[in-house]
Amino acid sequence: MRTFSSTDMMYLLQALQWTVVLVVIALAFGAPLGLGLALMRTSRRRILRYVAMAFIEVVQGVPLLGLLVFFYFGFPLLLGQEVAPLIAVSVAFTAYSASFLGQIWRGGIEAVKGTQWDAAECLGITKWQQFRYVIGPQALRMSLPPTVGLLVQLIKGTSLASIVGFVELTRAGQIIGAATFQPLLVYSCVAAIYFMVCLPLTHWARSLEGRLNGAS
Repeated sequence: MRTFSSTDMMYLLQALQWTVVLVVIALAFGAPLGLGLALMRTSRRRILRYVAMAFIEVVQGVPLLGLLVFFYFGFPLLLGQEVAPLIAVSVAFTAYSASFLGQIWRGGIEAVKGTQWDAAECLGITKWQQFRYVIGPQALRMSLPPTVGLLVQLIKGTSLASIVGFVELTRAGQIIGAATFQPLLVYSCVAAIYFMVCLPLTHWARSLEGRLNGAS
């Protein structure tokens, strides 16, 4: 048995980098997919609305832990080969973030007043240009606070990746706790790191909500 040292703290901070990597991957792939889902949910075509709704209902109806287990243990059975933990958890978090971003951004799009759509159509520009220059910026403005809130939830949710052996912050804490037999100290440090990362984002989301509501 050994005591908790500065080397262990550095290991936790290095593992935090992988937490950040997971979040970046989830947003990099989940954001475009979420935007597509939002546009499909607000489409006039019934089939597109149903497909997007089915995806969102399935993903949100399964716990994040269930998604991780499915993609980590289910993918090898479907593909006939092992899947790296990074790929499995990245796919799970991408699907998770896309489903919630799709709902958030759909709400932002539908919150834009109908007169704005009429005004955009009167400009004689294409549907995509209407969305890009008129509807999209207004929808983003209203969707930004809950989007930041989802980012906070995503950061905390990455702790579940430890279940499949992916070494991020929580998994690093488990390893150090088992080596030092000081779980209270180790997990207090892990919790403090999560707190220091999430607190500024939480305050930013609240600040955005207050300013944007006040400006509306």
